[in-house]
Amino acid sequence: IPAERARQAPLLLKHVEPEYPTVAVSARVQGVVILAATIEPDGTVSKTRVIRSIALLDQAAIDAVRQWVYEPTKQKGPVIVTVTVNFSLQ
Repeated sequence: IPAERARQAPLLLKHVEPEYPTVAVSARVQGVVILAATIEPDGTVSKTRVIRSIALLDQAAIDAVRQWVYEPTKQKGPVIVTVTVNFSLQ
């Protein structure tokens, strides 16, 4: 297996959009929350950790990403990926 292939992030099968918190909409808060997500061998997200925070949006990002499902990994243990969640008001 080429090294590039071995480091490639697992394929995302189920993407759940975050629910924009009402208080964040009222405050016109938008931006990017970055999370480290732990993907188990079965493709589920077991843990998340905030890397780049926007206080009013962090929990919405975590709640959405924890529902994401990836293609089962070929690794024996969990895989950690960096996930970017964008929040923008129209």
